[in-house]
Amino acid sequence: MLLRSSSALSLFSPSSEASLTAEIAGGRSSLSTAGALGVPNARRSAAGALAAAGGARNQALTGFLFLPFEEVKQELALVPSSPDKSLARQKYADECEAAVNEQINVEYNVSYAYHAMFAYFDRDNVALKGLAKFFKESSDEERDHAEKLMEYQNKRGGRVKLQPIVMPLTEFDHAEKGDALYAMELSLSLERLTNEKLLNLHNVAACCKDPQMADFIESEFLEEQVEAIKKISEYVAQLRRVGKGHGVWHFDQMLLHEGVNGAA
Repeated sequence: MLLRSSSALSLFSPSSEASLTAEIAGGRSSLSTAGALGVPNARRSAAGALAAAGGARNQALTGFLFLPFEEVKQELALVPSSPDKSLARQKYADECEAAVNEQINVEYNVSYAYHAMFAYFDRDNVALKGLAKFFKESSDEERDHAEKLMEYQNKRGGRVKLQPIVMPLTEFDHAEKGDALYAMELSLSLERLTNEKLLNLHNVAACCKDPQMADFIESEFLEEQVEAIKKISEYVAQLRRVGKGHGVWHFDQMLLHEGVNGAA
């Protein structure tokens, strides 16, 4: 604990203060004499240290009162005693807790939608295994995001409250676009929506003056979300070029072997 100089001096008796002043003055005199004689700085410092040590042995400081934990009394009073209250919660606003629970629901809803896309493209009469693999991995990733937010909620002392999940589409065939392009455009829309929700979550953290939560969202989600939007935008552009025919099969093969044997 730091003590102000005025408070510290007030703890000594007048005689101790006089002795301390004389000692300091004597040390300055010794240092001045040493400087006049041309003694090097290192020798001057050593002489000053020895003089201070000698003075400490000759004159012990008395009347010093050490009061630890004064600054934590207020925080100590805030530690909950009830067993159903979080001990880890500190400066975690109710608005932040509610926003995190909302984002958990967003991530689970998007994961559920991706899982429906996986089931569609995995059918025997659709048989686009690359797209099925891509959407299954996307579903797992969004679920991982939800679990990461749940862990964060618990870390900050909040309560995870899961909300209902909306039933997604089960059919993705489209007369004009075809199923592959239509599903990928839906995927792009979902990623953009998720990014918007994350930005709203970050704004709540900023408004509640919670820099740790804002840093968590930035480092764990926002950069990855921007990269995902860029990648899926490229997939949409490619599928628009190949049309609904044989090119979709080649695109599907590219997704199927993505990441295998050093492939992109």
